[in-house]
Amino acid sequence: MKKNALIILLAIFALSCNSEDYNLEMVDIESVLITKDNLFGNGGEGIIEQNLEITSQSMWNNLISQMNSVNNVSDNFSEIDIDFSQYKVIAIFDKIKNNGGHSLELNLTGNSENIIVNINYISPKGNVMSVITQPYHIVKIPNSNLPIIFE
Repeated sequence: MKKNALIILLAIFALSCNSEDYNLEMVDIESVLITKDNLFGNGGEGIIEQNLEITSQSMWNNLISQMNSVNNVSDNFSEIDIDFSQYKVIAIFDKIKNNGGHSLELNLTGNSENIIVNINYISPKGNVMSVITQPYHIVKIPNSNLPIIFE
């Protein structure tokens, strides 16, 4: 009988642990696409595979200058002027690839503790161009103090 009572108490305790602290609801994070493409500078831009959180105009200007160092890619950005008091920029750069057709897709979700950037690496199917590329994806999101986790 004591064993059954202990099992019932443990079950009640386990069910009560499903409070808001342990069951954080994930919601989509609104993002605005700035650009999604490939660098074609054969690595000359000097940008390594990385995930960036850009929070200031100087960081943004430095990234644009580096991206434009071989080809003027910023001409294709949907916007250049970002209000960093309202937004931050998320920039994802893949490693340099030996052929074309590679791209990145982002899915941004969050809860009361984190913003999660899920990165999907898309590989080409079938015949592809023999050209050195480096996929990138850049978005802006509303400013927040929540930590960003890249997955």
